[in-house]
Amino acid sequence: VQLVESGGGLVQAGGSLRLSCAASGIIFRITTMGWYRQAPGKQREMVATITSGGITNSADSVKGRFTISRDNAKNTVYLQMNSLKPEDTAVYYCTKPPWGVYWGQGTQVTVSS
Repeated sequence: VQLVESGGGLVQAGGSLRLSCAASGIIFRITTMGWYRQAPGKQREMVATITSGGITNSADSVKGRFTISRDNAKNTVYLQMNSLKPEDTAVYYCTKPPWGVYWGQGTQVTVSS
């Protein structure tokens, strides 16, 4: 299993970023995918998940601002992040079930106030 994230960066509060995660070594179209994040000094937490059928779930802290989506033709899952806040600053990781086993290298998102 290989998960490669991209798209992080430095953005001002209120701005937007779109993260991408290219997956390989799995049958992507039947696999639930997710995004987690880890802020400095905090535990890694779930941000959003999407099933093979496109059913999504997201943390209360990002509802209405972040959108997870997938492109099965490209074996890629996305996280569109709008109205970013300084508290969204974290390393964002792409992952799949079983949760906590498979991680990409992460991509840093920094939101300045």
